[in-house]
Amino acid sequence: MEQATFGAGCFWCVEAVFQNLKGVEKVVSGYTGGRIANPTYKEVCSGLTGHAEVIQITYDPAQISFSELLEIFWKTHDPTTLNRQGADTGTQYRSAIFYHNEEQRRLAEEYKQKLNEAHAFPNPIVTEIVPTVTFYAAENYHQNYYNQNGRQPYCQFVVKPKVDKVREVFGNKLKAEALAK
Repeated sequence: MEQATFGAGCFWCVEAVFQNLKGVEKVVSGYTGGRIANPTYKEVCSGLTGHAEVIQITYDPAQISFSELLEIFWKTHDPTTLNRQGADTGTQYRSAIFYHNEEQRRLAEEYKQKLNEAHAFPNPIVTEIVPTVTFYAAENYHQNYYNQNGRQPYCQFVVKPKVDKVREVFGNKLKAEALAK
């Protein structure tokens, strides 16, 4: 098993995008990249800690590759808006790849360069690609959030469209039980 750590806005959205993929064993919402140990959600939301809301994925590279995870990462958020995803603004919502090894760094940098050269987005990609640092799991009520709170307005209007996009574009990469939903 290997790990990948991505920041792409609110971790509720990002968790929901990745947790139903074949080969993904676990997705944990949390915080990384900041200045204090064991931050709380309230502290991170203040924007003063420097942490990003992220997910840490544990996956089987024999079933899904890091490159495939990157493809889904790039296609399910806007990597061109600095410290913002939709209405969520602040450094905690930045687009970031926290790589765990040199191969992940190389693949992320190459993918980002190819997207920029192809003008895949109307503006240049601002996603930071930095080494992973200490990851802090978010409070329990943030884990598996969409599946437990899918009827809430934020989930319906912000998270669900991302989940639907993954189902439509990456349906062949979803676990059978996710397709049955």
